Amino acid sequence: MKQRIITGVGFGIVMIAMIFLGGTVFNLAVSIAASIAMIELLRMKKMRALSLTGITGLISMWILLVPASWFNAVFPFQFTKVELFIFFILIMLMLTVLTKNTFTFDEVGFVVLSSVYVGFGFHYLMLTRETPNIGMALVFFVILLIWTTDSAAYFVGRAIGKNKLWPDISPNKTIEGSLGGVFFALLLGTAFYFLLPDLSVYISFTTAFIIMVVASVFGQIGDLVESALKRHYAVKDSGNVLPGHGGILDRFDSLIFVMPILHLIQLI
Repeated sequence: MKQRIITGVGFGIVMIAMIFLGGTVFNLAVSIAASIAMIELLRMKKMRALSLTGITGLISMWILLVPASWFNAVFPFQFTKVELFIFFILIMLMLTVLTKNTFTFDEVGFVVLSSVYVGFGFHYLMLTRETPNIGMALVFFVILLIWTTDSAAYFVGRAIGKNKLWPDISPNKTIEGSLGGVFFALLLGTAFYFLLPDLSVYISFTTAFIIMVVASVFGQIGDLVESALKRHYAVKDSGNVLPGHGGILDRFDSLIFVMPILHLIQLI
């Protein structure tokens, strides 16, 4: 427990500092976190990051991850990030032939899906921080909602939880805890909205309330998605870079699931 607290406090301080600084510093920090998360996924599948297929997977993830300004500086050609990503999918399919199916079609699918999951998830985290005027406040707001949901769900579940939410995937989560997490996220989110002038000036309370609901509900789904992934590959944690907390993916699973959704339904 002591190690968990020390790691949590240290990680929290670094994360707050990176969000506060923003810009290139924040994007570099997010890029490092995304790279570690991708390597964790490859290891779950027992694929080496420094193998030909692992490197191809990392490159395909970076294509989706990096800000458009970085991409345009490196690739000053008339094609988009998505087009280049599709090209790398074709390369991976060719590798199934060149490696005589040592790199299987199943592994291609895993790498492609992992690249989208990690690359787009962290990309939209960067994009949110770059939102004019309220980028920093929005990132803190969403993180607060996810953290509140997670903490409240745990304590409410321990106090009054009786009905299992999804026992085959996460046996300790309860329906009561899940609903309690949403309730406290709405409560604390509303207080945060009115206490933080940047949010109340630039977005309406209706929009903020929808963000609260989406972040709380889909943050829990994102956590379940990663739990299902770990259960499928029979691992306890995604990694061990954060002693007492597991891997990077264990800490960011909800956030990288929520951020694309908030952008795709145009709440941010």
